[in-house]
Amino acid sequence: MLVKSYAAAVQGISATIVTIEVNYTKGIQFFLVGLPDIAVRESHERIISALQVSGYKFPRNRIVINMAPADIRKEGSAYDLPLAVGILAAAEELDASRLDKFILMGELSLDGSLQPVKGVLPIAIKAREEGFRGFILPKQNAREAAVVNNLEVYGASTIKEVIEFMSGKRELQPTIVNTREEFYARQEQFEFDFSDVRGQENVKRALEVAAAGGHNLIMIGPPGSGKSMLAKRLSTILPPFTLHESLETTKIHSVAGKIGVETSLMIQRPFRSPHHTISNVAMVGGGAYPQPGEVSLAHNGVLFLDELPEFNRSVLEVMRQPLEDRKITVSRARFSVDYPASFMLVASMNPCPCGYYNHPDRPCLCPPGAVQKYMNRVSGPLLDRIDIQVEIIPVPFEKISEQHPSEPSIAVRERVVNARAIQEKRFAEYEGVYCNAQMTTPLLHKYAVPDASCLSLLKAAMQRLSLSARAYDRILKVSRTIADLDASENIETRHLAEAINYRNLDRESWGL
Repeated sequence: MLVKSYAAAVQGISATIVTIEVNYTKGIQFFLVGLPDIAVRESHERIISALQVSGYKFPRNRIVINMAPADIRKEGSAYDLPLAVGILAAAEELDASRLDKFILMGELSLDGSLQPVKGVLPIAIKAREEGFRGFILPKQNAREAAVVNNLEVYGASTIKEVIEFMSGKRELQPTIVNTREEFYARQEQFEFDFSDVRGQENVKRALEVAAAGGHNLIMIGPPGSGKSMLAKRLSTILPPFTLHESLETTKIHSVAGKIGVETSLMIQRPFRSPHHTISNVAMVGGGAYPQPGEVSLAHNGVLFLDELPEFNRSVLEVMRQPLEDRKITVSRARFSVDYPASFMLVASMNPCPCGYYNHPDRPCLCPPGAVQKYMNRVSGPLLDRIDIQVEIIPVPFEKISEQHPSEPSIAVRERVVNARAIQEKRFAEYEGVYCNAQMTTPLLHKYAVPDASCLSLLKAAMQRLSLSARAYDRILKVSRTIADLDASENIETRHLAEAINYRNLDRESWGL
């Protein structure tokens, strides 16, 4: 008897339906074809044990299983459940009439229980697109898949529950998630707040400008000056997720297996802070079985690199392309996958090895040339791609001891949201452009045109600071954002002067 069950393979952040064809005839052999990897081939032993413990016998006749399309590699243990159900249906121990209505995914333990799997959200979206009635999967993944409307999602704890449900002997309760209610309920819940920060008004202003325009930012200052503390609070002033952004970001984290059991949809923008020992592949994605890297996990959020010069130089250089293109392509001999990587880069670093160069009170103990050598660990092309470069100094005791709180994040966020609304209206007809940081050269010449006085100021700054052509574009983008925060239609001299001030860490202007 020939029976078909249905699963899915995840490539990048999208899924492809996999048809599992099981042919059951006389004989005693077992064949599994269709480009399965080792984990899929090992499912034979897991299925035998799970069925025996659950009170079912594994058929002993000749079984040939094809996983179509056969030219797509099938990876991981998530195919255990559809393979087991297909084998039982082919052996006529299970009613096969409902198999074409459901996608099945799940890893089997030896005792028959179902273990969670990765990438269920893209699979659920594909199942709805292909007209499947429902999706049967481990209970731990049910809420994640249930954010997809018009699809019945059934979470099961054991394979026995699935077999009895498919046979009509048991009812499983569908998991229902009110996506919009859950999405809007927790958008304002943050662990940190700008009101906790004493002093550092110039840095908080730089963070506000960065958030308003989606600009990359680097902070340089001595240890204990508050670089990491400020970076962690940047997420609290970014505009709230749109439902589309939330779904796209959740898909990436679903593929990477980063979604919690009780989480259905990511509500807040991601904040990723990898350690400086990270490898190239872990940063941008890839591997033998490609997975999204940190630049993709930070999509629509913040990637924070603390102590930037301590990162391997090659790791920083591979980030240059995704910083410009806002996506990363992982290519292999047989296929390539694209991962989105539109993130805000926020970095921090000490000014020198000892950390006290330019400190107002403590002397720098580094030998001659050490400061320049330390700064040279970060390449000029990478610094050029960072729009805002701000120096941070320690907060004096008088500011630390102040009792009244600073301006809260919600007040800053309101200004940021208003500025983003102006940009959203401005770029409404341009696909893929949502904020000033994403402006192309033609858009820059259209919406960030300096007048004569601004041009004179910009020319003097370019000559004095020896800025590159890319830095010229960055200054105009930042000044456009500052003008948006002021609700100004045109870029004025004060806007441009503030933007130029945010380039004060270029090597020529920093006294190196």
